[in-house]
Parts: sequence; structure tokens; C-alpha cells
Amino acid sequence: MTTLNKTIGEIVADDFRSAAVFKKYGIDFCCKGNRSIEDACESKKINPENIYTDLDNLNNNNGQNSDFNAWPLDLLADYVEKVHHSYVAEKTPVLLQFVNKIARVHGDRHPELVEINQLFEESAQDLAAHMKKEELILFPFIKKMVHVEKENTTLDNPHFGSVENPVAMMKHDHEMEGDRFRKIAELSNNYQFPEDACNTYRVAFQMLEDFENDLHKHIHLENNILFPKAVELEQKLRNNQ
Repeated sequence: MTTLNKTIGEIVADDFRSAAVFKKYGIDFCCKGNRSIEDACESKKINPENIYTDLDNLNNNNGQNSDFNAWPLDLLADYVEKVHHSYVAEKTPVLLQFVNKIARVHGDRHPELVEINQLFEESAQDLAAHMKKEELILFPFIKKMVHVEKENTTLDNPHFGSVENPVAMMKHDHEMEGDRFRKIAELSNNYQFPEDACNTYRVAFQMLEDFENDLHKHIHLENNILFPKAVELEQKLRNNQ
């Protein structure tokens, strides 16, 4: 089985449909995608054969799947920015209003909402700064490397030394967001709203879950495809100079 020698991140990079399998078993495929299935299952007390069976079933389903692993790096960086960064920028203001409102209105009966509100406020602030760093520093350098390779020119030394340095910073930010949303999911009982939830309460939880799902794909594309390929490309260009 080809998945035996691959990390979870590599499996999802090969076929994003597999992300749904790992999500089903509560296994982080983005921030913690550098583990094997066996290692992840051991910490979760899950039989890995169940996951292998579900992954095999994907091969019998000819669903559509974008092969992001084959995309040029400049195109992938543009995609992340235009799709996932735009999603965060669009949804964050609305979600901030909703989670703040339900914390004020329902926080006395459901005190976990106060902590969820605080966590999401921190996430919104940190993600905005994080995306700016990617859009102004990291992504332009990745696109520059692609141009250098195409034109067979010389790669200048960036002020940050090596692409590995901003990549390490971005991955650290991703880890923090992963931890925050694991806490939000835990506090919200995996976004299961109570019987006395009003419409705003329900919509807020649904939006939070959608936001987390998009963030998982967003982080996966960067951690498991864009970043390692950028490091590899820089090494190749330096070796050829």
C-alpha cells in the first residue's frame, strides 16, 4: 500500500479527498501532517486499519479532485491568497460580531461562549497579521524564485536569509491557530449548539465550523505543499549558481 511510507500531509497532498477521512477520526492533517498514520492512530487509540480501509475506498470513487501537488508554485501562492486569504478577510468581521453577541447574550448560561469569543478575537487579529506577512514577504519571494528558474537568472539573497526562516515563522503561526481551533471545537462540543440556541447562536457555530474547515485546507496547502516545495526550489537554485 503506497500510503504506508508516507506522512499524513503527503497523503492529503496527493489526494485532498483523504482529508475527510482524517477529519472523520479527529486526526490533524495540516499542522501535524508530518506524522505517519500509525503514529497519529497510536496517540488517538485508533485502529489504523480503519483508516486504510477508508482511504482504499476513495480509490473506488472517481470524484473530482484538484491536484494541487502538480501546480506551479506561483499559481498555488496566488490561489491561497485569492481563495483562502480572501475567505478569512470576508468571514472574520461577520464572525466577530456573531461570537461577541452570543457571548454577551448567552454567556451567563453558557460561559464557554465567553472563552470562544476571546479565542476567535485573538485568531482574527493574528491571522490578519500572518496573511500580510505572507502576501508582502513570503509569497513575492516564492514567485521571484519561480521567475528566476524560468529565466535562468541569479537569485538575490533576501533580507531574511533563506526562505526556510519565514516558512518556519508561518508554520509556527499555523500551529498556534491549530491549537486555538482545537480548543474552540472542544469548548463548543464540536460545534453542537444547545437546544436553547437562538438563530444567531446556530449560525455562529455553523460559520465557526466552516471557518475551521477552510483553515485546515488553507494550512494544508501551505505546510504540506507550498512551503516544502519552496524550500526545495531555493536549494536547487542555490546549487545551480
